[in-house]
Amino acid sequence: MIELGGNIKLEGFDSIEPSKLVVIKKIVGNFVKNLEAENKVSLTLTLSEQNPEFKIDAALTINEKNKTSSVTEKNLFFALNNVLTKLNI
Repeated sequence: MIELGGNIKLEGFDSIEPSKLVVIKKIVGNFVKNLEAENKVSLTLTLSEQNPEFKIDAALTINEKNKTSSVTEKNLFFALNNVLTKLNI
């Protein structure tokens, strides 16, 4: 498990190439940063590789309200974008 800033957890991302992981961290970090302005935010992303697809489950907590989403895509970055878009309020 990878923790970013204490309020972001990436589970199952340990096997991702370091160059891709840098981009993923930036995308996720910016997403949470945009929500944090006046809110207490916690985000957990869980990656399951199901060749040839990637499944990402997301759990977002904003001010003690929970929201979840799940996406399965062939492209890791499309999956990440779609799961975060579904969480966006």
